[in-house]
Amino acid sequence: MGISAGTAVILGVVAILIFGPKKLPELGKAMGSTLREFKNATKGLADDDETPKKVSESTKSEDK
Repeated sequence: MGISAGTAVILGVVAILIFGPKKLPELGKAMGSTLREFKNATKGLADDDETPKKVSESTKSEDK
């Protein structure tokens, strides 16, 4: 279900026609920074979920 090479070329040509060659690097940079922020935010959420489990597991082992 991936994108074939032909589809990627067509999407690239359409993107150049719509945005122009000068705007594409700016859009790529903005997309990269957005994805990086999203990744860091979701990593923080995953870390928050794991922290209480580790604390509760360590207190259970100390109680025994």
